[in-house]
Amino acid sequence: MTPSLRPIRLHRHALSGHSHRVELFLSLLKLPVERVDVDLASGEQKSPEFLARNPFGQVPVLEDGEVTLADSNAILVYLATRYDPSGRWLPREPVAAARVQQWLSIAAGPLASGPAAARLVAVFGTKLDAERAKAIATQLYSVLDLYLATRSFLVGEEPTLADVALYSYTAHAPEGGVSLKPYGNIRAWLARIEALPGFVPMQRTRTAFAA
Repeated sequence: MTPSLRPIRLHRHALSGHSHRVELFLSLLKLPVERVDVDLASGEQKSPEFLARNPFGQVPVLEDGEVTLADSNAILVYLATRYDPSGRWLPREPVAAARVQQWLSIAAGPLASGPAAARLVAVFGTKLDAERAKAIATQLYSVLDLYLATRSFLVGEEPTLADVALYSYTAHAPEGGVSLKPYGNIRAWLARIEALPGFVPMQRTRTAFAA
């Protein structure tokens, strides 16, 4: 479907990996976007106006005409289904589609409770178990690094939503004290994503662990 002339509105926070994965995909699709920064520190995400868009009070939220969507993975699926007629980013072949879904589940599971949680502690001071988060991250990246030893991307020979969903929190894992130095295949995979036309980086933070 051809995008409308009116930009898609993305309610986001610059340091949110969930927001960045949507921002990255919008850029890869070359879709016009209006970024609306949400002040999480002041609790803007809990305001009645914001809760009307997402009752869970979380970023990102996407507004595309009459459509309002929350949850970064759901937004990725929506954008791919609506604006990528080629099916490159969300394959229609059953096995490939299922494999993309597996990685989206990992993004919502071990990635969120591992490197993303460790970064929340270091960057935002969130009260979580940092050591447990780092242990989950180590387990995840040990498996992922081995998996990428024989692949350029997570599903097939081209990037898909799977790669978009795992990129942001993996690239910024060192900000949470999770080193990527032991994982050469992961670092090479990150570089391949960063070389894609339309790639946009996520803002980095200065923590004691960032490298």
